[in-house]
Amino acid sequence: MQLLLPQHFSGLCFWLHACSQKESLYLDRVRQMESARRSERFRVERDVLDELKLEEVTQRKSYADIHSSLSEQLKNALSIVRRLPVLYWLPKYSVWDYGMPDLISGISVGIMHLPQGMAYALLASLPPVFGLYSSLYPALVYFFFGTSRHVSIGTFTVLSIMVGSVTERLAPDVDFQKANGTNITAEVDVTARDSYRVQVAAATTVLGGLIQVLLGVVKFGFVGTYLSEPLVRAYTTAAAAHAVVAQLKYIFGVSPTRFSGPLSLVYTLKDVCSSLPNTHLPTLLVSVVTIVLLIAAKELNSFLSSKLPVPIPETLSGTLISSYAHLNTNYTISVVGEIPSGLSSPSVPDVNLFGEVIGDAFALAIVGYAITISLGKTFALKHGYKVDSNQELVALGLSNTVGGFFQCFSVCSSMSRSLIQDTTGVKTQMAGVASSLIVLVIILKLGTLFQELPKAVLSAVVFVNLKGMFKQYYDIITLWRSSKIDLVVWLVTWVSTLLLNLDLGLAASVTFAVFTVIFRTQLPTYSVLGNIPGTELYVDIEMHREARGIPGVTIFRSSATVYFANADLYLEALKEKVCKNDIKPTTATLEDEQGGTERENGTVFVIPTTPRTPDGRWEYLKGGDPDCTSLGWMSELQDGDTTTLGSSSEDTLSQDLERMSLGSLGKWTWDIHSIILDLSTANFIDTVAIKTMKNIFQDFSEIDVDVYMAASVVEQLEHGDFFSEKITKRRLFASVHDAVLHCLNHRGATTIPRYEPSVVRPANIQVSFSNATFICLGMDMLRLTIKYLKHFFDYRSCIPARNFKAFMQTRGKTLSRRNNEFMQYQFITF
Repeated sequence: MQLLLPQHFSGLCFWLHACSQKESLYLDRVRQMESARRSERFRVERDVLDELKLEEVTQRKSYADIHSSLSEQLKNALSIVRRLPVLYWLPKYSVWDYGMPDLISGISVGIMHLPQGMAYALLASLPPVFGLYSSLYPALVYFFFGTSRHVSIGTFTVLSIMVGSVTERLAPDVDFQKANGTNITAEVDVTARDSYRVQVAAATTVLGGLIQVLLGVVKFGFVGTYLSEPLVRAYTTAAAAHAVVAQLKYIFGVSPTRFSGPLSLVYTLKDVCSSLPNTHLPTLLVSVVTIVLLIAAKELNSFLSSKLPVPIPETLSGTLISSYAHLNTNYTISVVGEIPSGLSSPSVPDVNLFGEVIGDAFALAIVGYAITISLGKTFALKHGYKVDSNQELVALGLSNTVGGFFQCFSVCSSMSRSLIQDTTGVKTQMAGVASSLIVLVIILKLGTLFQELPKAVLSAVVFVNLKGMFKQYYDIITLWRSSKIDLVVWLVTWVSTLLLNLDLGLAASVTFAVFTVIFRTQLPTYSVLGNIPGTELYVDIEMHREARGIPGVTIFRSSATVYFANADLYLEALKEKVCKNDIKPTTATLEDEQGGTERENGTVFVIPTTPRTPDGRWEYLKGGDPDCTSLGWMSELQDGDTTTLGSSSEDTLSQDLERMSLGSLGKWTWDIHSIILDLSTANFIDTVAIKTMKNIFQDFSEIDVDVYMAASVVEQLEHGDFFSEKITKRRLFASVHDAVLHCLNHRGATTIPRYEPSVVRPANIQVSFSNATFICLGMDMLRLTIKYLKHFFDYRSCIPARNFKAFMQTRGKTLSRRNNEFMQYQFITF
């Protein structure tokens, strides 16, 4: 029994292994059948559809059916719920579910509004209390009109610096120096200067808000998309450098000269460096200590964020220390000063200032909207709701317009405060109301407590809050790896914003970014497409080995939309791809002196027209493979367009052929009968491009080559009078594959030829051969076959059987490669 056990055990193992293999094969077969059954559900068999048949099948709607009437559009535009989104979500508000998270978020953001509002007011060259006003009114207005639940509307670094550049340009210190009789002292009338700067800031804010409202009403919300992400990040990074330089005077306690306009950053930095020997050491000490404490407090807040419902108010500690230590009295450290209690009454801004600040107002409107909508869409995508770009533009515009009447300066969403709202679990814009109430309490009751707050502390707050913008310098490394063009946009934006200031820098950056887009559309990638065997997909032949050219059909595609800026380039690229002039003119002389007869010499048609020249050569017209530059330019040969045989001037050849039309020559035969223009990537087509397409259809029809188009811009082609009796909608197809099938059924084979996967044939290689060349190639193939058979019998007698198969595969690959090299040519002239 013991001797049989191993045998039985091995047999049992073999049987189990066989069963497992059968089961595995059975399961694989079931999966394949299930996959085939599922794929059958998506397999469609249909007729070839041109545009006329497609319209019959789809029953395209009319313009009135697609577009609503003017009255309905006005009704939708004036809808109260549409313009007041608060009426949509406020009736559904649940206090039990949303009340506590919104309250905690509001308190957290309200505490942040205090230091940031006063610090950013210094950036705007305004008294700190106006930063608190800007944190109150705009947030309340946005509560009614905004569609984002997570953004925090208020002061922001970039906009504050932009406002500061306007106020310092229109209200410099030299215009407010006090006069003492005939002498002008160095003392500045701060009260009069600040009062006028507030008027300038309010006028700029109101005008910028009106621009935003107007753009939102006419649905120009997409205007912010012209500021790409690399451009915005580079712009904010350069603005952070402006903010740092602007705060250096508060950090070191010096009084540099104020500069405005281009290169103001360089001049200010130079003046600050020259003033460093006069640094006020107590101010510098307060700045350094505050920066260290703020960084430690931020790290502690981030570490204890899960346990602290409200972040630590680090600015409050600086205020208490300053008050009890009497820093202003004992050490002459500059402080915030008087903060008036209560709210200021609204006032109409000075309309006369609108003409001087309209450019700055437009820049503020665009930058503020771009920052707000980018943050709003980011949080909306994260939490699964929708943000209306046009309504956001209206909401932000009303926030600025109403705020400007209450002496606020331009506002937008803040990245740091919005992140705090998100991390504390905000649900709706009720958090904005809670933060506004915190600011209101500070203005009404607690404002006097912050009068002793040193300005160095506020400058330190600006420094620490710019840490995120300083990290954006890593974009250079990222863009270097991903996109060189975006990197160039980033660098140009950064340099222009640093040197030309914020307003001119933005204009130069947007202009350069637009030029990069135009440059890329003028130099797109032109390609000839081939079919992937067994599919209806078409890809670039030069980029894919398995792509196969369709016999007699050339499929041409541009990677960019064809319009007036690149229509001529599109035409030239089509000529180059379709008919390459690879044949050189012959330099042989003729023995035949009979004029007017045609003789074929190699690949060049020679037509003697006049007697010999004095040097014994014949004058002739160049022929052979037509130069594509002659397409459709002139249809008749001009008098005297002859040249001497043997001339090697390429310019003369090109000039002669440009004066001839392909239809008038009529001596060449082509290896293509159809051209398909793939315009499926085009989202529009203008009148210049339509005329170019008409010329293409007419020019190739002269040489009996049909042109078809695969495009979806049917309405624009109709409006541009593209279709006619000769160019009908039967030349337009919904897909490239439909056009290819039509071409093959109409002028070529009935089916697309099948190719072996291992065979790769270059497409559109057009070479002309004479009869002698063809005979030579045939003899070469015959010699190759005899040599192969000789090697076959010689090696078969001496190679073992196990190695013969490998040898045959190697020799077969060699023969296949040489055969492909021979068969890749398409003979057009014998």
